Order: sequence, then C-alpha cells, then structure tokens
Amino acid sequence: MSDGWQESAQAWIASQGDEGDFGRRWVMDAPMLERVRRRPFRRALDVGCGEGRFCRMLRAHGILAVGIDPTEGLIAHARTLDPEGDYRVEAAEALGFQDGTLDLVVSYLSLIDIPDAAAAIREMARVLAPGGILLIANLAGYNSAADANELGWTTLPDGRRAHAMDHYLEEKVGWIAWKGIRIQNWHRPLSTYMTLLLNQGLRLTHFAEPRADPGGDPVRAAHYDRAPWFMLMEWEKPAFNPASG
Repeated sequence: MSDGWQESAQAWIASQGDEGDFGRRWVMDAPMLERVRRRPFRRALDVGCGEGRFCRMLRAHGILAVGIDPTEGLIAHARTLDPEGDYRVEAAEALGFQDGTLDLVVSYLSLIDIPDAAAAIREMARVLAPGGILLIANLAGYNSAADANELGWTTLPDGRRAHAMDHYLEEKVGWIAWKGIRIQNWHRPLSTYMTLLLNQGLRLTHFAEPRADPGGDPVRAAHYDRAPWFMLMEWEKPAFNPASG
C-alpha cells in the first residue's frame, strides 16, 4: 500500500517552494544550522531529503552532502535543482553506505514518515563514524499524537482554543492532508525514540524545543510558540560504542 508520497510529490514541491514552509524556514532552519556550524563536518547524509532543500544548505556550507529519499519524484526534482549534488532513491531502513563512513547524519522531519524507525535509527548509527553526529528534527510528540488534519487545535465551548491529543503512548500511523498533499505520518512517543537511540550506544549532547522567529510573521510565530511544535536532538557516536560490545 502506498504511503502517499509518490502521488503527492508535485504538490509537496509546490508547497515548499524555494525556501521551505514556515516551520522549516522560521522555526527549525536556524537552530539546525547552528548545530552544523559548531564543527567542521566533511561528509554528511541527509536521510529523507525530499526535494533536497536542506542538503543544498549543507553543501552551501562546504559539506559534501548526499541526500536519500525513497520518493522518486522528489529525488528527480532535487537533481534538477542541484545538478552537481548527489541524490539517491533509497530507504532509510537500508542505507547503501559502509559502516562508519560519515561524520554527520541528518534526519530533518523525516522520522515521522519512516515506517520502521528502529531499522532507520540502527542504520543511521551504523554509517556514523566514531565521534560523528546524528542531528534530528522531529515533530513534538504532543503534535504527532493530535488530529493532524486539524493541527491539533480545537475550540472549547467558552471560545478558548486548546490543543487536544489522545493515545500519546501508542505508536500509530495516520493520514494527513493539506494543499493537495495526502501522506502517512507516524506518531511515536518520545520515549520510543529515546530508547531506540540509546540502544545504539549514542550519547545525547543537545536537546531543544525551538521558538519561532517572529521576523517571518509575528502572528504565525506566536501560534507556533503556544506549545513546542518541533524538537531538535543531537546525538554523538562515542569512539567506543558500548552497544557493539
């Protein structure tokens, strides 16, 4: 059964434009790039790169970045926008890279699209070199546990707006649709992601719930800041990996 991505590829490309949607451009880009600039990364992998936007941003910072995504339509567009780049049709659960060959692996809002998060995280840890960094941006759990088509918000009888979620502790998949896009999203509690990452012997070195930059649109920024929309995690692969014995 399709997850909707191939059918939604062109609508997704149109929705992102050249600069990305509001959440990427005005909430997550700056803190993600701040973490990237802290170290002289040489070779990176962008897992679930979509149309290649963040991969191009990495390349602009002098990093040799490879982008992978299982959706052929998105990879084709990435190649059109960046003919010199390296973009491959590939699934996160089976990466075509040798062990320990990358010093930066990025998952920029892609874990919510991956059916087998355990396999994907295992693969991302495998291809990291000792001392390498896995940089993750993901939807906050309260967000992915809500009714995604209503963005989680509901109006109470007294007129107040409240964010509603349910079954937070249950891993589940659902469909979300907007602007001609209809795709599957996976909700997993934060404890699931933390356990999977810790089981790979990775060490958490940074965690943040970034605020929106009001420079984009103060009204929209205030909406994003009512509750943390996204989370950012940085994990380091130790020189000695206790998970490997």
